[in-house]
Amino acid sequence: MRGNQGTDHTTEMLGDSLPSRVATHNPAVAHQSEAPVFVLGCPRSGTTLLYHMLLSAGNFAVYRAESNVFNLLAPHFGDLRSAANRRNLVDVWLHSKLFRVSGLDPQQIRQKVVAQCQSSGDFLRLVMGDIARRQGVRRWADCTPEHLLYIPEIKRQIPGALIIHILRDGRDVALSYAKQGWAHPLPWHSGADLYVAGLYWRWMVRQGYFEDLVTKPRETLAELSSFIGQELDYDHILKVGIGSVSEPNTSFAASDGKQHFNPVGRWKAKRSEQELAELETLIADVLQELGYELAGNTSQTIDASRLARMRNTYELWFDAKFWLRNRSSLGRFVNLGAIEIENSR
Repeated sequence: MRGNQGTDHTTEMLGDSLPSRVATHNPAVAHQSEAPVFVLGCPRSGTTLLYHMLLSAGNFAVYRAESNVFNLLAPHFGDLRSAANRRNLVDVWLHSKLFRVSGLDPQQIRQKVVAQCQSSGDFLRLVMGDIARRQGVRRWADCTPEHLLYIPEIKRQIPGALIIHILRDGRDVALSYAKQGWAHPLPWHSGADLYVAGLYWRWMVRQGYFEDLVTKPRETLAELSSFIGQELDYDHILKVGIGSVSEPNTSFAASDGKQHFNPVGRWKAKRSEQELAELETLIADVLQELGYELAGNTSQTIDASRLARMRNTYELWFDAKFWLRNRSSLGRFVNLGAIEIENSR
């Protein structure tokens, strides 16, 4: 496990109804039972289910959206010590889905952000804190998957935050991610969506923290209860059933059907043996590092040098895109489509 300052805890989780590894980071906090919780991981890894379990458990602000603060809003609007940047941020945010599902008063939150916000962490604290107070609860959580790439910033700007990193078998993640149409191969790799999705999982996982593979939700929630300082009763969670606790967040609903829903090991049946052998070759190092067993289909002919070049290309590509978004002036051009801004602005 790649550790960090603070106390690292190993726990169990059934992420998106599938066996997942979870690593948790817990800095010293005075009021752990009220600390914000970040549920992070590569998209399609199970972050939504755990987030909805927390909301269903009670005492967390019910906010049915990904905040996208560190990965989209921060690079787009820049240094929030600038009053002009703060005004621009809140004006856009108030016309987005992120505000529409918040239940906040637009004038009150606008005044507070313009007067008090000095960083991305401040903005998230102010917004989510007000949502929690409005709902009469003491804490909030965030489940923006890409915030996994911003753990150092989150820890710096929100020192008491509790961080949970969910990991799922990269072969299942790649299958689901490609099914969503989110993988975008370079022009000379047309049709390689599955491979690019797998390489993105590999790249993201290597940015975060991870531990052991486990599969039992009741035991998992018991350990998480201790970590976050709050009881997480599985039966109560199932009864409340917010979001994906009741309705699985699956990419394969039409083909699997509710009665046959089982996302664990789906990769074994959904693609050809050749595709699976090549995908496994591309991400085998991280799969093995995490303790996943390789299928090791030796009957397929693999061009290892071609796949190695592809792996190196996308690692550089993902690194470059992240640098351009967060370390250059080009960040202001980041696409805000994910927050669904109304045209009336």
